[in-house]
Amino acid sequence: MVQQLNCGITRDMVIPQKRPALTWSLKMTPVPVMGIFRPIVGQCCQQCTPDSLTHHRKMFGQNPSLDFHNILGVNETHTRYRGWLVRRTCCVLFVSGRKVYPSPVNSRQERVCASNRVREALAANPKAPEGSDSQGQLHPISSFRPIINTCISPGFLRCVGWLMMKMFGSVFGSIQVNLNHFVALHRASEEGSLLVYVYVRQSIVDSVLLSLVLFCNNLRVPYAICPVQINNSFLRLILQKIGMIFLPPSAATEQDAEMDSLYAPVMTSLIRELLHEGQALSVGVSAQSGQGCQWLAHIRQLIKEGSVPDISLVPVGISYDCVPETHMQVSCLFRWLLSLLWRKPEGIVRVHLAQPFSLKEMYTSGRCNVVEWRPLQDLLLPVIIKNSPECEFGQRKMSWPLPCRSPSEITELTHQESQLSIAIAVHLIFSVTSCMAAMSTSILSSLLLYRHRKGVSTSVLCRDVSWLTEELLFRNKDVGFGGSLAEVVHYAIALLAPHLIITAVPSRQDPLIVPRPTLAATHHLHFQAQIVTHTFILEAVGACAVSAMLYEIASSVVSSSKVRADSADGDEVKGDLEFDVVLCQSELTERALQLCHLLPPGFRPPCQSPQSFALDAIDSLVRCGILITEEVQTDNPICDFWKRDGALTWTTADQPYQSDSDCEEQDSYSYKLSQPNRCPDMLFFLCNMLAGRLRTLYWTTVFLDHLHAPVPESDFVTQLCSHLYDTANKKKQHYESCSQKAAHAAVGTLIDLGVVTEEKREGRVFLGVTPLFQSAENRQKLQRFVSQYFYN
Repeated sequence: MVQQLNCGITRDMVIPQKRPALTWSLKMTPVPVMGIFRPIVGQCCQQCTPDSLTHHRKMFGQNPSLDFHNILGVNETHTRYRGWLVRRTCCVLFVSGRKVYPSPVNSRQERVCASNRVREALAANPKAPEGSDSQGQLHPISSFRPIINTCISPGFLRCVGWLMMKMFGSVFGSIQVNLNHFVALHRASEEGSLLVYVYVRQSIVDSVLLSLVLFCNNLRVPYAICPVQINNSFLRLILQKIGMIFLPPSAATEQDAEMDSLYAPVMTSLIRELLHEGQALSVGVSAQSGQGCQWLAHIRQLIKEGSVPDISLVPVGISYDCVPETHMQVSCLFRWLLSLLWRKPEGIVRVHLAQPFSLKEMYTSGRCNVVEWRPLQDLLLPVIIKNSPECEFGQRKMSWPLPCRSPSEITELTHQESQLSIAIAVHLIFSVTSCMAAMSTSILSSLLLYRHRKGVSTSVLCRDVSWLTEELLFRNKDVGFGGSLAEVVHYAIALLAPHLIITAVPSRQDPLIVPRPTLAATHHLHFQAQIVTHTFILEAVGACAVSAMLYEIASSVVSSSKVRADSADGDEVKGDLEFDVVLCQSELTERALQLCHLLPPGFRPPCQSPQSFALDAIDSLVRCGILITEEVQTDNPICDFWKRDGALTWTTADQPYQSDSDCEEQDSYSYKLSQPNRCPDMLFFLCNMLAGRLRTLYWTTVFLDHLHAPVPESDFVTQLCSHLYDTANKKKQHYESCSQKAAHAAVGTLIDLGVVTEEKREGRVFLGVTPLFQSAENRQKLQRFVSQYFYN
């Protein structure tokens, strides 16, 4: 399922020939674009939605030709007119010629207020403020009236669309879309399917960018659920005229809005009315906090009760060369817009729209089930405390909250259904991340952060960029760039220049590039490299399992040698790795399975069992040449299935994520390192992809040694972030492990693991250490368990 990489590459897609001014230049002959094939991404899950996948293949075939288009490159050919004046007003003519679908709001407010959900919520909360108006029971939801009356005005949409094209043209060099992806969306729209676009939140322009892409391709502009509070009434009014659904003015965040007992029933009824009108929706979800997933739960509840027959989910992967500012204050928005007048555009954006699939088919097929979901402490505590050789069977239960405030939702949304909604959201996050393209800055950041942290010459960096690009294409990950190797590397270095140290030594033919050892630079490189980590997650988990076993073996054999320099910092190996060691398949699989439970959501689909994921992780190391398979000498031949002890485990043919070794005995093979003298370089590159998260978890367990009493949650996170930063600053490295997002993720993992307890006192949440881990011995066991995976 691949196409030629050069096929469909437009001039706007190629890295710009005009290079930014730097203090050095690359002295090498340009070579053709890296790789030979370009994968086709965004296909439906064959296990969860086979009917949607079959329908798409019958309708559009399996090998559509790729045709990339820059939506900012509007010229007179995109209009019906020609001439000198048209060339100067082609953007206005293009916007005026786009199709805009009507969005009636007649009696929408009355229909929302008349719904059973809102009536039950009003009956359960009869308190009304003083000075109520003549509408009586409608007064408690007066703050929701502007949200309910959100509409899409054709005039405002065209005007804002033109403004956004000019604004994004000043920010980005190009916005690339694959025109073949819109064929399925146009056909689904003609068939009357209700489309809900789902993307992973990265910046404040995600929803606006998606709306602009759909508007430029004559698709229905969706009503976008915006999680950012905007207090400017003028800007809020304009954005509401193009379908932006904001939070109530009294709520600063989504968490504050969800505390209102009327918010969930009113918004659920509003979504129902929008879907009845035939409108499309766009929802952004967060992989860290799970925010945004409650909207998917509300939609699934509407389908279950029959209010909506079905919807088609469309994962949207948005990839940035340079991610826009994510924490911009709205008060500075107009100043930022004015600065665009003299700002030079930089960076490329790639938007992938995956195949639409049926939400009803996903949860009614029973393949994405949550029957075997268990708490994390049940899965890992026996391994950590009792040193159990085997991990418990099951899948980690997610602790994301799905708020339901009305009495009807409390009774209808059972615990299992809530977990199923979370499973669907996790699957969507995985689908969105899988169809995101790897940009040139992502490839360069991963190489500099995980392989050449101490510096690398440009010639070696170009070689590694070519190698890593081919590896990404081989794993069906699309890349968002084209052109010669020298231009790609030079362009990526220019974008990352503020976070790099570029030195030109007279004795060297090419410059030396070193990532800046600062907090901001490391965080930026780590964020850019996440898409590469997601692609290599199987190899990374397998490499961490191999590294854990190698350290254990080396410690027992050569106890006098110092394998690592400091505690658990992941320094280079000082000893000799030229030893012949055999790694058992069952032990490797168990280590990978234990690490699999610690992965954040979105790295693997919930329809795949952790056991299958662990087996695939070990098999991936064999495929990439790190491990060599050796058969274990037994009394019975390996091929003699009838004389084996125990029952065989068979897999079904319609499970694409199942490993081929599921039907083999776990201890029938052993592994050796293919080239011990050269293998550690690749092995440590893969281990470093997960070392940042694991190191944050390890430093958090060390922080618990200084926690003697429960403290408020805000104080706990503040003290933890200070501890993480001080630890990284003391070592002058590993700043990717001290971000606030990493701290929140570590706290959530320890809560699920049963290490940290939550207590509610006087309306506040206090965090403390559970009685089991108040023992220093148990905390040390936990620290050894976590640190084993990033030992070098």
